[in-house]
Amino acid sequence: MQNMSTLNSESVLAALRSVQDPDLKKDLVTLNMIRDLKVSAEQGSVSFRVVLTTPACPLKAKIEGDCRAAVSAVSGVQKVEIQMDAEVRVRSSGSQAPSNRIEGISHIIAVSSGKGGVGKSTVAVNLATALALEGAQVGLLDADVYGPNVPTMMGVTDSPTIQEDPQRGEVFIPPTALGVKVMSMGFLTQGDQPVVWRGPMLHSIVNQFCHKVLWGKLDYLIVDMPPGTGDVQLSLAQLVPVTGAVLVTTPQEVSLQDVRKAFHMFEKVRIPVMGIVENMSYFQCGHCDTRHSLFGENGGKGLAQRFKLPLLAQLPLVTEVREGGDEGRPVVIRDPQSSVALAFRALAKSVAQQASILSAQGVDPSQLVQIGRFN
Repeated sequence: MQNMSTLNSESVLAALRSVQDPDLKKDLVTLNMIRDLKVSAEQGSVSFRVVLTTPACPLKAKIEGDCRAAVSAVSGVQKVEIQMDAEVRVRSSGSQAPSNRIEGISHIIAVSSGKGGVGKSTVAVNLATALALEGAQVGLLDADVYGPNVPTMMGVTDSPTIQEDPQRGEVFIPPTALGVKVMSMGFLTQGDQPVVWRGPMLHSIVNQFCHKVLWGKLDYLIVDMPPGTGDVQLSLAQLVPVTGAVLVTTPQEVSLQDVRKAFHMFEKVRIPVMGIVENMSYFQCGHCDTRHSLFGENGGKGLAQRFKLPLLAQLPLVTEVREGGDEGRPVVIRDPQSSVALAFRALAKSVAQQASILSAQGVDPSQLVQIGRFN
């Protein structure tokens, strides 16, 4: 006969202290991830919530399984009910002053590249949409002032409205598309009219997009940066606390040269690089099922190894991605079961994972774990 006296809150918590978050390297009880614990010794039942650091956690199933196994081993337990939940936490350290934070936003993630034409906006759009599909509250800021393509790629038909805020004066209310709040210079220009601005004007518009937009509560604000290492990048670093940057490249050397410069630029402004995305990694022929490396092989992987960063994804060159962007239906929505859509979903989980690690461990890029099947 089982010893029912050993089943209580203390014995359950003691068991759960053996379960570690694989990324944060601490037990779930210490991390305050165990909530609403209820124990009935008479019925042999235990119920509790596990509050993860992101709804896009790629280790959700493992953590739930570890918790169930640990609690089931406690004497007297016959039934275990676990509710998996998430609470995105703000980064706890960094060089930026807390006063610069945008109220309600937990993480600001810049998607950047050294040069144009590598699919940076495509990655930003699908990353934001994939995070929303995982249950996160997401915003997408199109900071590519000279080439604002995000409204087209997200299929946004509504323009932002203006509202009077008691503290900030006039603010923009961003439209929502596919579960993502979107703000872009493309809403403020007419047709094919170019933006011909100097540095101070760029700084002003980035400031407005950050602090004069009523973003509300967001887990992640994804920022689609312009290519290069210019005024917009510096303004963003000065104006808001950026959690980290995702660098997008193609495998070819001319792209890698510029991405290396972008890495060192983020290093100088003390924004950690979360990892590398190798886009247009290969083309898979529909007739012979052979992979063709049109832009070289493993350039992004080599770059990640050089800078000791995670290779977050190797994304193929496929027609569906281009079609989704032109139609305003990102591939994660348009073809959700396609291999490239699943790769974007995996990328979203990896980026959320790195944001959680930075939130707990600081901003040193060397502390980022190597994750994914490409390492």
